[in-house]
Parts: sequence; structure tokens; C-alpha cells
Amino acid sequence: MIELGENRYGKSRVRLLRVRRDADRHYLREWTLDILLEGDFATCYRDGDNSKILPTDTLKNTVYSMARRSAAPTMEDFGKELIDFLLQRNPQVSHAEVALAEKIWERLVTQGKPHPTSFVQSTGEHQTARVDRSQNGSFSVCSGLKNLTIMKTARSGFEGFIEDPLTTLPPTADRLLGTCLAASWLYSSPDAEFDRLRTSVREVLLAAFAQHNSKSVQHTLYAMGECVLNSVAEVGEIELKMPNLHCLPVDLSRFGQDNPNEIFLPIDEPQGYIEACIRRRK
Repeated sequence: MIELGENRYGKSRVRLLRVRRDADRHYLREWTLDILLEGDFATCYRDGDNSKILPTDTLKNTVYSMARRSAAPTMEDFGKELIDFLLQRNPQVSHAEVALAEKIWERLVTQGKPHPTSFVQSTGEHQTARVDRSQNGSFSVCSGLKNLTIMKTARSGFEGFIEDPLTTLPPTADRLLGTCLAASWLYSSPDAEFDRLRTSVREVLLAAFAQHNSKSVQHTLYAMGECVLNSVAEVGEIELKMPNLHCLPVDLSRFGQDNPNEIFLPIDEPQGYIEACIRRRK
């Protein structure tokens, strides 16, 4: 016997830019949304019956219509509003999830002052969020960030690892440590102060990265997650992804020069990849 397994559908990469026009200044937020619905859709797959399917084009239009009416101050709050709207109008949907990513626009500075209506993107970092809820259930809210490229030039080494006949990497007590950080953290309450806590978590992550005496990427990843959980009570767990962006010392001896750990070749790939979840013990 053949049956349909787990399935969901939705709309991905719905792009939205909102401008709030106050009298003395404007506020700009740019979001990309992925919406996924689970529910009673078996007849669509099995029989071609679309009577329980909300078109994905309607999902896109719902985002824009909701954005026009919404006063949500954060993308987490907007995700909650969107999910409530979709679940209330579609009883055939058992579970809805919205993933959001925000491009960071900063005020353009002219003559030493932030401009009230002009903005600039100075980093590839994105802020992220994921909100989901089942019918008659409670929200789960996860915030995060990605594409945050950071590097330290001290307090980093890698020694004492397994060395076998295929090992060519020399141990070192002094190396560069660079990564393109992605982090996501789960709140213990779905009604948190999302913007304030996002700022706090980001600051803790960066401080821990800079101050930690790293024996490996894994060692620093754990220290960063541990610092967040010790510093931000509203966070229940945090997942960190830290690819190791390698910078290889260049051998200048052939040119009769030394290289006291100052000249490097950055390489994009292949790269080490480390991820882990750090949570409070129950």
C-alpha cells in the first residue's frame, strides 16, 4: 500500500521593503519571507483536488496586505501576525511556519550626522527569525543572524589533534581565526522584547569571540554559546554555525624574507565547518 508522507508547501523569497514616514525622519526595514503550510492536503497530491489549497500567489499578496495594516515593530512580531491570520482563515492548515531574513540598512552619515531619510548597506550581515504555530497551539519564536564575518589575529591556536600519515597541517599556538557566523536562538517566551534581546545576544557573541583563548573553533563556539546562556536569561538554547575561513601563511623564504605571522593567503574553499547547539540542562 502506498500513502503520502510528510508534506508542506508555501511561498519562498517573498521580498518586502517597509518605510515608516514620521514627520522628522523615516525608518526602513527590508525583509525576505519564506512561508510553509502543513495540513490536510492529501487529496491535492493524490487526486489532483485543489479545493483545500491556498495558492502560493495568495500567500505573497497576503504578506503585502498584512504589511500595510501591521504596526509590528519587529519581523518576529510580523511573523506572528501573519501566522495568526493564515490559521484563522484556513482550518485545513494544521501548522504554519514563517522564516524571515532582514537586510541591515543603516542611516547614511553626512557632515557627521545621521541623515533622516537616506540609508546605506555597509555589511552583508542579515538578521533572521523563524516563527511557527499549530492550530490551537502556542508560538515558537527563534531569532538569529547570518553572514556575520569576524576574525581575530591573537588568542587562537590549534594543537594536540590526531596526526596520521595523511596529516600535513602543522600544529600552531598562534593562528588567525576567521568565520562567517550564523546563529539562531530560541526564546523561552514567544512574547520577548525581540530587538533588545537581539542586540544583547549579538554583543555577547562578539565579546566572547574576541576575548576567548581559543584552542579550536569548537572550543570558541562553545564558549560563545555558553556566554549567551549565562548572560541572557530569555534564551533557552542557541545554535551556532562557524565555518573556518582559512588564512594560510605565505612562505617567503624563497625570496630571502621571513614571515613573522604577518602575510597570509585567504582561501574560500575548502573550509572547515563546525556547528553545535548549546542548551540549558533540564
